[in-house]
Amino acid sequence: MMPQASAFHSGFVSILGRPNAGKSTLLNALVGGKLAIVSEKPQTTRTAIEGVLNVKGAQVVFLDTPGIHTSSSLLNRRMMDTVRSSLADRDLLLYLDDSTARFGEEDVHALDLLRDVSTRAFLLLTKIDRLGDKRLLLPRIEQIKAVREFAEYIPISAVSGEGLDRLREAIVATLPEGPAYFPPDYLTDQPERFLGAELIRERILRETRQEVPHAVAVVVDEWKDQPKLLRISATIYVERAGQKAIVIGAKGATLKKIGTLARQEMETMFSRKIFLELFVKVRKDWRESPEFLNAIDWRAMRGRESD
Repeated sequence: MMPQASAFHSGFVSILGRPNAGKSTLLNALVGGKLAIVSEKPQTTRTAIEGVLNVKGAQVVFLDTPGIHTSSSLLNRRMMDTVRSSLADRDLLLYLDDSTARFGEEDVHALDLLRDVSTRAFLLLTKIDRLGDKRLLLPRIEQIKAVREFAEYIPISAVSGEGLDRLREAIVATLPEGPAYFPPDYLTDQPERFLGAELIRERILRETRQEVPHAVAVVVDEWKDQPKLLRISATIYVERAGQKAIVIGAKGATLKKIGTLARQEMETMFSRKIFLELFVKVRKDWRESPEFLNAIDWRAMRGRESD
């Protein structure tokens, strides 16, 4: 009698949490590649980013989401709509809590978003590589339990890898039997054009001062994949002239550095030689413009990789 093949498991898992909880870093660590940009600035992730993990006997489709925050601008409200939509029709939710940050009212508010959600959820206590005394995790877990109970409580570090094997095993064990939704070499739903724009924005976040990050957007105007060279032209949009001056820097030094470092990372990611041209423009109140927000949505970039 032939032995029965082990059942294949698959499912959809949303990654949630407050800004700077480590969601994008975790997604990149789990799938083994850079899909989401990472920065110490809050609200770095502005849209839902999908990443696929293939392991023996299972396929996990992760959805990285913007940080849970109070909505103000149209951009922020759209970000929170993305978060709420990620709660529906999921097999598992991963709620990330920064173990190094003080637990306060904003954490309670964020957890309240999950209060009436029946989907199975894990609490991941992140950045434990920065935590001097691991015993501090126990009282923090009790504080969180007072707001919402979770199926699993797993301390992790996406940087050092601590706890990630246990997390992967727990995720796979939770997922239902099902088919592989994507081919084995499929990594993300994001088009290269969007990933390129995000790498530029990440470099701006790293190289500019505090007042610029939330007011910056990047639009790829031209994407020409030639036989020996990928030519990319992109515009960096800010809301005020002072922000434009910061991005450009003295004698263009900051913009040149942003362009050089973004180009080098793109060449690594896309495995080809790149010519990158950057421009900076002021567009007042772009965060309140539905037309502009639609233009920078990655879904609008599908099918436009070869203008």
